[in-house]
Amino acid sequence: MADLTDRICIIGGGPAGISAAMYLEKKGYEHYVIYERQNKVGGKCFSPLIDVNGESRTYETGAIMGAITYHAVHEVEEFAGVSHADGPNMRRMYRDKSGKEIFPFDPKKNFSISKMFSLLKLKKQMKKLVEIMETKYKGYDCYGHRGVAQGRYNGLSKGLDDALQMIDGENPNLKDLALPFDQFCKLNGVEEVMRIWIGPYTSFGYGYFDEIPAAYVMKYLDTTTAIEFINMRLWTWKNGTQSIYEAANKKLKNPALLNTEVVKVVRPAEGTDGKIEITVKDEAGERTEEFDQLIITTPLDHFVQYADARDEEKELFSKIIHEKYVDFIARFDKDAGPTISGYIFDNMTVERLGHAMVYYHRWEDQQANCPSTVYALRNHMGSTDVPYDKTIDLMMEDMKACGFPVRERLYEQETYYCPHVSPKDYADGWYDKLDAMQGKQKTWYAGEIMGFGDMEDTCAASRDLVDRFF
Repeated sequence: MADLTDRICIIGGGPAGISAAMYLEKKGYEHYVIYERQNKVGGKCFSPLIDVNGESRTYETGAIMGAITYHAVHEVEEFAGVSHADGPNMRRMYRDKSGKEIFPFDPKKNFSISKMFSLLKLKKQMKKLVEIMETKYKGYDCYGHRGVAQGRYNGLSKGLDDALQMIDGENPNLKDLALPFDQFCKLNGVEEVMRIWIGPYTSFGYGYFDEIPAAYVMKYLDTTTAIEFINMRLWTWKNGTQSIYEAANKKLKNPALLNTEVVKVVRPAEGTDGKIEITVKDEAGERTEEFDQLIITTPLDHFVQYADARDEEKELFSKIIHEKYVDFIARFDKDAGPTISGYIFDNMTVERLGHAMVYYHRWEDQQANCPSTVYALRNHMGSTDVPYDKTIDLMMEDMKACGFPVRERLYEQETYYCPHVSPKDYADGWYDKLDAMQGKQKTWYAGEIMGFGDMEDTCAASRDLVDRFF
């Protein structure tokens, strides 16, 4: 346990690091330092300004939206003085791999008896899923994964009535959540719901349903959040998701030190009162600072590359898998771009790995002149990764097939995305092993891997950590 006089090092100025500092401040901690190696805060919440017809606006390259269930993000909003009330509307349509518009969920378009029965089946299974998650899998909808592999739940609730309150209990059925999501759906007779879940899950870069434990899918897209996504009752931010963390950083007593990379960590022997030595590198060179506590919010599998990692850390963190999610901001010829966001359902399958799955049209009033962000996955467990350059080529071809040839790519990237563990490692209690290591050598683990790779679960993990241990 820490005390208010401790000097605390926070590695990373993304949503996890900024929110961790905020929650520490709320508890009375003032002697913290955030080291961020990039020249910005917000991590994958990156919202660059782009000029269109003489007006600069934000466009998203990472996180895009939130929902009414984003309790932790809302706490950061309130601290930062930021609102989601002025963000652009979310709109979408659907296409097949040839680029043709399709209507998979509209019974009146391309009507057929088989389509009608298919949609009725989907509706029935959606209702069933809601029921079993509230009963058979009671306790699934809390942040984090502690105890799930042992049939327990312990964490902050995502419920609307008791937002961010700790809940705890036993439910042996929760062990099913270690199964790959497709097997979980088959076990419960709700295979059809994958047709809905795949849009806000796989296309957003979180992997394929045959490789991802159901716990990640259902904790991110709990039934309440999923329904909000389906009905497009979503939050967006006029100045981009990055603006939440920029504003929060400015309100902190100790804003993040940018362009400052942690290159070495030396911790005292377990159980001793020595200091943690953190060596950082910035434009002035290298220096070493001493701290009493260390909070890691950046990728844990990267931590072992520059820190004095114990064997148990190396073994556990080596099991972390991440997605290789590629995106670029596309500009089109004048009046020749999309006018609404598009989901390319055929491309959300392993067979179409590397193809564009979704493109995001942010500003409705810009119509066909709005730059759009295009996204694809290039890796799948058990498959050969599609080379980065090949992925870009496929994405360009897909946009052309949709009728929107890309004139130029204004920005492109591949990010370390959605860290997670395999169904086997999840079932073997990976998260309980990690939780048992919290506090060893005065080291605390936070960030995306603790819950899920979206900004809500990431911020909630920071709150959970501070609430429990500080």
